[in-house]
Formats: sequence, structure tokens, C-alpha cells
Amino acid sequence: MVVSVPTVLTIAIAVASTTTAANSSNLTLPSGAVYIDPLGYNVVGANYTQWRTNNSLVGFNPTNTTPPFIQVFDPSFLNVTGVNATIRLVASHPGFSVAHEAPIYVPDLNIVCFSSNDGGPLGYSSWYNNSVVSMLNMTAVDNALASASGGVNVQIKTLNLSDTVQMVNGGTGPYKGNLLFVTSGRALLPPSVVLVNPDPPFNTTVLLDNFYGRQFNSLNDIKILPGTDVVFFTDPTYGWLLGFRPEPMLPSQVYRFNPSTGQVQVVADQFVNPNGIAFTPDGKIAFVTDTGAAGGLKLGFNQTRPATIYQYDVDPVTQSFANRRVFAYSDSGIPDGIQLDTNKNVYSACGDGIHVWNSGGTLIGKFFINSTTHELIFTNSGLLILDEERIYLANVKAQGIDLSAH
Repeated sequence: MVVSVPTVLTIAIAVASTTTAANSSNLTLPSGAVYIDPLGYNVVGANYTQWRTNNSLVGFNPTNTTPPFIQVFDPSFLNVTGVNATIRLVASHPGFSVAHEAPIYVPDLNIVCFSSNDGGPLGYSSWYNNSVVSMLNMTAVDNALASASGGVNVQIKTLNLSDTVQMVNGGTGPYKGNLLFVTSGRALLPPSVVLVNPDPPFNTTVLLDNFYGRQFNSLNDIKILPGTDVVFFTDPTYGWLLGFRPEPMLPSQVYRFNPSTGQVQVVADQFVNPNGIAFTPDGKIAFVTDTGAAGGLKLGFNQTRPATIYQYDVDPVTQSFANRRVFAYSDSGIPDGIQLDTNKNVYSACGDGIHVWNSGGTLIGKFFINSTTHELIFTNSGLLILDEERIYLANVKAQGIDLSAH
């Protein structure tokens, strides 16, 4: 589909000298990137006019910089962005949340597949209507950006998938050449783990749709444990909270599934709503986001509930998750989709854009979109940001880890 191109702000960063100091008063940034020295905002006083009281979706923007822009909380973030980073609009579909979740980058085809919103007001999916899986050709994106100075609007193509694929919400891979999706299910149709061939006619194989005869609640996100073909997925209650699934019949948990043996087991629990999942490149540490603050249509948004990324050790023998601890808490919205780069920086889609923490859990920067983003994916062209009706590309220096299983 071809849609009109809205105005987009192009952001460029040029750094005179790179420093990794935690507090650098002589750091020089040109327009487009903003450095927020934490020491300058530790105390704001009772008369501060920008207190964020009842809406955490409003991001922390004390400089009142016009978004989108790159917000630097630590000079080390410049090692992520590089000296020539830009954020540019590459596709849009006003009035339809076409780019919500489940991004999968297929390097051999240079495409990214993703799903539309499966319960939001602009998703047009419900108890009676399925969501949509689409594809963006990154070669076409590269060519369009090369011939334009600002944003572009590359055609998004819809994939005509089997009716067994209902409400796609998570994706990763490629998994042995295929797209690996988890679905939330719809009405009485069960949530599932499915393989989809990325080439027409997009043949589909359902790998799992139950836990020993019990339907899952509404599967949300999935990752492959690095170096294996074993997959891990989250199962929150958002299908019920958003009105397109029956009342939950299982706790909100994280599962391990070995497609080679068919064995499925619980590896972590005690969540309000487990959401995004990721591993370090060596597979020794797992991250799971708990987005319990977002209660959907039934419970609304409760800022006192989790908007938290938890970190676990992955047992080298059983692959179960152990030693749970808080890794980070999102100051804006909830940490939804989560990805890592090759330097073990952690990226998550939050209420005002993409937040980036270093491996120690320190927030080092944001791609400040001023909109609730839900997912992101690294490509050969840079970091692709899914923003519901819009898709942005940040041509960053950082590179994502290998998410595939061969």
C-alpha cells in the first residue's frame, strides 16, 4: 500500500571528541542531539513546572527539545549512535497501527516482517477480526533514503497468511530459514508458536498450541537461546485484558520449548504480565520485561505496577531461569519489546521511544520519538523502530546480535 509522507525531522549528530566519562562538562554536541547531565536534574525543587504526575507516557524532556531527537544521558551512548546517526521516517500508514510488534529481519532477503496492533484502537482487530502481518523491503528503504534528504514512505506489503495464524504478537529468527512467530490467539482459537516460510505462498507450520491440553493465555514474545534451536516465550494475559481472548486459565509465565523433542516447560513465574524477552549473545543471561502497569481495556494504566526489566541467570544444564533481579525500570510507559547489541547494551521500546541501558543497567540514552513504541529490530541499514502508524530508521553504529537458529 502507498500512503502519503508526513513531515519528518532529520537528526544528525557530529561529535568532536568521544569520551566515556560518566560526567563530562566539556562534551560538545551540535543541534539535534541533547545531553542531559543527571547531576543537573537530581534536584528540581517544589516549583518545578514539569512534574510527571498522572501520565508516565509523557517522557522526561526537561530541555523541551522538539522530537524526534537523540537524548544522551551518558557520553558512552555516542558509541551506540556513532557520529553520523540520523532518525528518519521510512514508512507510514495514518489511521492504522500497521507496525506494532513481532519484527523479524531476514538478512538473505533484506526484509523485515512485523504485525499490526492486536487489540489497540487503531489495530481494528478484536474477538471477530484478526491482525495483519506485513513486510518492508530494506533495499527499497535504502534506495529511497539515498535519493531524499528527509523522510520517505516506502510501500508496506501485506502477507496473506494461513487462518491458523491468529493475532501475531511476537517474532524472531530466522529459525532454520523460516519466520518464527508467537500468536495471542483470538476468541476460542488457541495461541500458538508457528513457523512461516518468508517466500510466497508463506506456508505455515504450527509447532505448539497448548500446555498439555490447556490453552495458553495470549503468547506475546519469543527468542531463540543463542547457539541452540530451543525457544523461549512469554505468556501474559493481554488477550483477555484487551477483549479478544477468554479469561486466563494459566498463570502469567515464561516457557521453554524444544521443537526437536516437543518438550515444553515453565522456566520463570511471579509476573503481573511478562512481555519482552531477550538473551545476551553468549546465552548466559536472560531478560524479561514485566509490563504489569499496562492493564489494557479492563484495568487501565496503573503507574504503581511493574514497568520493569528483570535479569536472570540461565542454568547451563536445565536452561531454567534463576537469580531474578531488577535490571532496569522504565521512567516512561512500559518496556515492551527488548533487544541487545553486540556490546550487551539493552534496548527496549517504551512510552516515549527507545531506551538504551548499558550492561550494568544504567540508562545511557534514548531515541526520543514522543510516542509509545512497542518494538525495534536491528538490520543491516540500522535500527528499525516500530511506532504503530509509523516506522523510523536510525542508522546507528551499534549492531544487533544474531537472533537466528540455523
